[in-house]
Amino acid sequence: MNRYLDLIEQTFYFPSEELEVKNESLHFNGVDLQALIDEYGTPLKLTYLPKISERIQLAKKLFANTLKEKNYQGKYTYCYCTKSSHFQFVVEEALKNDIHLETSSAYDIAIIKSLYEKKKITKDTYIICNGFKRPLYLEEISSLLNSGFDNCMPILDNMKELEHYEQHVKGNYQMGLRVASDEEPNFSFYTSRLGIRYNSIVEFYQDRIKDKTKGQLKMLHYFINTGIKDTSYYWSELSRFINKYCELKKVCPTIDSIDIGGGFPIKNSLHFEYDYAYMVDQIVEQIQTICAEHDVPTPNIFTEFGSFTVGESGATIYSVLDQKLQNDKELWYMMDGSFITHMPDVWGLNTKFIMLPINLWKNDYHRVNLGGLTCDSMDYYDSEAHIGEVFLPKIKEEDKMYLGFFHTGAYQESLGGYGGIQHCLIPAPKHVIIDKDADGTINTKLFAPEQSSEQMLKILGY
Repeated sequence: MNRYLDLIEQTFYFPSEELEVKNESLHFNGVDLQALIDEYGTPLKLTYLPKISERIQLAKKLFANTLKEKNYQGKYTYCYCTKSSHFQFVVEEALKNDIHLETSSAYDIAIIKSLYEKKKITKDTYIICNGFKRPLYLEEISSLLNSGFDNCMPILDNMKELEHYEQHVKGNYQMGLRVASDEEPNFSFYTSRLGIRYNSIVEFYQDRIKDKTKGQLKMLHYFINTGIKDTSYYWSELSRFINKYCELKKVCPTIDSIDIGGGFPIKNSLHFEYDYAYMVDQIVEQIQTICAEHDVPTPNIFTEFGSFTVGESGATIYSVLDQKLQNDKELWYMMDGSFITHMPDVWGLNTKFIMLPINLWKNDYHRVNLGGLTCDSMDYYDSEAHIGEVFLPKIKEEDKMYLGFFHTGAYQESLGGYGGIQHCLIPAPKHVIIDKDADGTINTKLFAPEQSSEQMLKILGY
């Protein structure tokens, strides 16, 4: 008999530090998922909070060790970009680790004010305000600056933005400039639509900022959509960015920080390999080398990690409702949820997640397609990036099968909408938060039940 467990153990890095099979049931970070299903049912989203702190501490430790080892003359600051998951339990867990925040919209500032009222942040917390800013966002940033958030730092996305702060901010303030990085070579556009052109940065500072504003230019910022990867594209963009910082530093003595936006990747398969320590070492070394060539002091380094912070804390669990053989070879497992509504990264961005069954690990296996409940032809999942096909245990007549997608903690609710109207009126699943006591005891609580028909009807005006 070809057991599914044997297939996975022989083909991939399994078990891993977070995924293992005990008593024929899959465990995620020590949590028995079958027990969770027995208590809460499916479909089910879960967030394992300790993973958030674990990821933050890893990055902080790697940067601290590298800066010390290289005698780097500058500080490291970890920012969490709230857009990857705005949930209160995520942000407050992250803030336990002495970090700072990056925002993208006016409503983010309402979250900042709420966190301050709850004493989760102080007025010394760095609030890096990114994005192309609508009038309300500009007003909210100005209100933070006027109420004493001295480390609130608007990052100018265009040259006109400066005028609003000059008119509405009462005292001195700090600011940054975002440079428009080049997109990856296979992208439809050559240069990012966000930020200020490289060729305009120094001229803009000299003509519009130097000795003419209440604002002090403190940071140069860039963002790479593909994240921090060991590719020639990434290293050339980083080099170009650091060279521009050095050019600006020679005419702008107040600037002392860079933000290397675009975060570390997360595990999206069972054969994921990424040397975080090597990448941190190489980033710091490149910054140091280029600054030395220009005879410019090394800057403070800010990162804004979103998916890296929260992605690996999340999982989404389904049950198989039925099997359907649609022709000679296309066998479908129909699940009690939808990729389009619950995991939009799968169909919208062709993202792959780790997918494993929760039970039936000793059963024989075969190739299947996974189908969601909506009537859209795109609501399916039929490939893992590393094997090209999905293999799952065979389901006998008496079996009930459950399966999970892992590391789904970032962006899914933000992209798919949470508590709103979903495709084919498929409800948002229940959401369970998992935490761990100091003695290792696992605690679970229901954050939100499955979305009700009454909630949807109210939104639709019935």
